Amino acid sequence: MELIIAEKPDQGLKLASPFQYKRRDGYIEIAPNPIFKQGAYCTWAVGHLTELCPPEFYKQDWKAWAIQTLPIIPEKFQYKVTKSKYKQFNIVKQLLKNNEVTRIIHAGDAGREGELIVRNIIQLSGVKKPMKRLWISSLTNKAIMDGFTNLLDESDTRTTYFEAYSRACADWLVGMNASRVYTLLLQQKGISDVFSLGRVQTPTLALIVKREKEIHNFKSKPFWEVMATFSFNGKTYRGKWHKNGETRLDEEAMAEKIRQFCDGKEALVQSAEKERKEYHPPFLFNLSALQATANSLYKFSPQKTLEVAQKLYVKGIISYPRSDSSHVTKEEAKTFPEILEKLKNFEDLKPFFPVPMPSIMNNKRYVNEKKVSDHYAIIPTEQVPLIAKLNPDEQKIYTLIAKRLIAAHYDQAIFDYTTIHTVVDNRATFISKGKQQIQEGWRKVIYSEQKKQKQDEDEQDLPLVHEQEQGKVKDVKVKEGKTEPPKRYTEGQLITLMKTAGKHLDDSELVKVLKQTEGLGTEATRAGIIKSLKDRKYIDVKKNQVSATNKGILLIDSIGNSLLSSPEMTAKWEQRLHEIGEGTASPSDFMNQVKKLSTKLIDDAKLQSESWNFTGYNLEEFKRQRRKGMKSRKSLSTGTKIGPCKKCNEDVVDKGTFYGCSNYTATKCSFTISKKVLGKTVSQTNVKKLLKGEESNVIKGFKKGDKTFDAKLALVEGKLKFVYSNREN
Repeated sequence: MELIIAEKPDQGLKLASPFQYKRRDGYIEIAPNPIFKQGAYCTWAVGHLTELCPPEFYKQDWKAWAIQTLPIIPEKFQYKVTKSKYKQFNIVKQLLKNNEVTRIIHAGDAGREGELIVRNIIQLSGVKKPMKRLWISSLTNKAIMDGFTNLLDESDTRTTYFEAYSRACADWLVGMNASRVYTLLLQQKGISDVFSLGRVQTPTLALIVKREKEIHNFKSKPFWEVMATFSFNGKTYRGKWHKNGETRLDEEAMAEKIRQFCDGKEALVQSAEKERKEYHPPFLFNLSALQATANSLYKFSPQKTLEVAQKLYVKGIISYPRSDSSHVTKEEAKTFPEILEKLKNFEDLKPFFPVPMPSIMNNKRYVNEKKVSDHYAIIPTEQVPLIAKLNPDEQKIYTLIAKRLIAAHYDQAIFDYTTIHTVVDNRATFISKGKQQIQEGWRKVIYSEQKKQKQDEDEQDLPLVHEQEQGKVKDVKVKEGKTEPPKRYTEGQLITLMKTAGKHLDDSELVKVLKQTEGLGTEATRAGIIKSLKDRKYIDVKKNQVSATNKGILLIDSIGNSLLSSPEMTAKWEQRLHEIGEGTASPSDFMNQVKKLSTKLIDDAKLQSESWNFTGYNLEEFKRQRRKGMKSRKSLSTGTKIGPCKKCNEDVVDKGTFYGCSNYTATKCSFTISKKVLGKTVSQTNVKKLLKGEESNVIKGFKKGDKTFDAKLALVEGKLKFVYSNREN
């Protein structure tokens, strides 16, 4: 009998859905069937059931934050069960030890993180039984059945686990040591705050701080341009004066002289050039491209896009969302005609059918097995939904993915770009630019619901003129402008920037490495990194514009030119981790190098701190934060203890106006529970129940508008939900 271990409860239920089954507490019992002749059990993790042990697990001296205890380098890393998830771990462990179970099927997400999550559970249980690996890219019934019929051997993905394990341990080492040393050294300078550093988050923050400083240091300068309107035998067009390609003048007087010189003069068409450009349809979506597009169109944060896409994946209607590939294999391409046939029934998609190309099977722009890594591009599955049954956010993301697939079956978009060079009185030269759409092609699909792209103000519909044609200056004027600072990144642009961070390196070999790997972070982690930067108050996001806070700027200034703030370290790590995943590099050799690096980071920080000068900062800002609520680790843990934090398992304490994690200052754990909900106080007794995974007692008198009602509270995925008569709302 097999035991299937999925990564999450909803995925476990989906894996069991093609079969007859019965739900139990924490697992599912699958009835005997042609694939599982004796039946099977299906259970799950709840995300990470295990976590790396804290420093004090290895040495009690490492619990206190002190310079003299650094670096913290365990001889051997160990995992432990997350406190709040013991119940589910024990269910999985009992099933693993069940004598009926003779084989394990690892059914975590088909990627590094999924590999790590399930294998860690099995290792902590102490059970050693034969294991197979389910590796699928969608959760349709067909994909599930095919996956169970063609299971991989456990050894096929073992190096993926080594890669994930090495990454987790290395990130722990750098984050733990760097966070402590910079926090403690900055405290010596009177900065009473806690600073979290990381291999990916810190160079990402450095890129944001760099842009913030460019904006801060930018000094706007006025400039003047000379604009003329020409008339050629009744045909008119505009032109901009230029000299050697430069159109802007630093002096208004010079611009005025040019205007006066040109006013009413004869003009001659020096040249008229036309260039035709063809634009291929965009690639299919990988996660970064989907996040950037959804942010641009709908202002969705990258995290929100990932969460919505994950829900669509669990419903079986899109493929695996954490994909870094924009290509598919021929196997997927075979299904496209069937999928398109179903998509054309959607009211919003009908205008795009029939598609010009019934098949893209032989189009290597999309169908290229060599460019598919663990997963293919994000595409709709053959299990096309009734779109009206999706919530509005799900409809938006699903439609984006569907349109990318439709657009791939369209022709190129074609434009003619025209440039006219005009000379006035044989001396003053002007340039005019125009664009004309010759073939709409795929733009009909992609830009159908988007705002029309802002046309360059210099572009215009140009008339047909010929070289040496003569005319005159109809009107000429001087236009004043000001140089503008660089724009702040949007969250979508930040995702793209993280993916292409290699272009910020001078070393061409390292640029190549980051291009071959995944830039800063991975498709699955970038959204979380941005969220962490927000949670830790390093960045602000207002109206989709990302800015660095004083805290973020101070941290990057403190780090200076350390490897911590450069993509260089990530480039080297990603190269080695990729080799570990390929089975061509040793995990132990890599970890030895990381341990040496951790020691060097401590030494470098100590040396840097000797030359720190924060005279340009208002350090009182950080002291005020501490007085207002950013208390020391000691004072934060002195409140009344209520129960274990749902995020990090430290104590949740009563903080007066709310209940919050005592670990906030040390790790920026942001878990909180409101003390007041719709006018009613949530008592400590009820919060204790919530933290145990139970519902609260009935609370009477909630008020919402004119309505008063009674309900219980439940804590679902960290958020309070009302429960009415055993029904969640």
